[in-house]
Amino acid sequence: MNHTQRAKRALVVLAEGFEEIEALAPIDILRRARVEVVVAAVGELIVAGSHGIKVECDVLIKDVGTDFDVMVLPGGGMGAKNLAASWLVNEKMLMMASSGAIIASICASPAVVLGPAGLLEGHKAVCYPGAESHYPSFSFSDERVVVDGNLITARAAGCALEFSLAIVESLMGREVRDIVAAAILFRV
Repeated sequence: MNHTQRAKRALVVLAEGFEEIEALAPIDILRRARVEVVVAAVGELIVAGSHGIKVECDVLIKDVGTDFDVMVLPGGGMGAKNLAASWLVNEKMLMMASSGAIIASICASPAVVLGPAGLLEGHKAVCYPGAESHYPSFSFSDERVVVDGNLITARAAGCALEFSLAIVESLMGREVRDIVAAAILFRV
């Protein structure tokens, strides 16, 4: 990276009931790729995941701007509903998407958060099997991870590492993605 190029920045948003693997894998993988990651909470700074794991976030969503290269929206049934119910999450997501930032969403979030916000139109996307019912007017694919323009979607917790590496590749390129994947002994 030359000295005039700023570090890439990621915003990961957690709401009560988030799927832990879908949140923590991207945070970990992005940090391994030397992406500056800010973890923002909807509600309180300490957010409980769907399996009772509590995560202390860096900041509240109300106190963060939109100067990020990617916004990551983990799934989890209740977590996705709580993200979708947040006016601030929707506002920041739409502002970032319109400025060309990557919107990365996994599990229920593509159908529950991105669909109603209008971000799926004209794109190919996936979501958790059964979550399609939350946004029935869209035809979801059944691939594990889909990258389509500035939209990255994935099906479930079992796809979290592939999802995270796809974000790294979109932000930093294939070479950085391969370095991070090799360091954790990940093979596709």
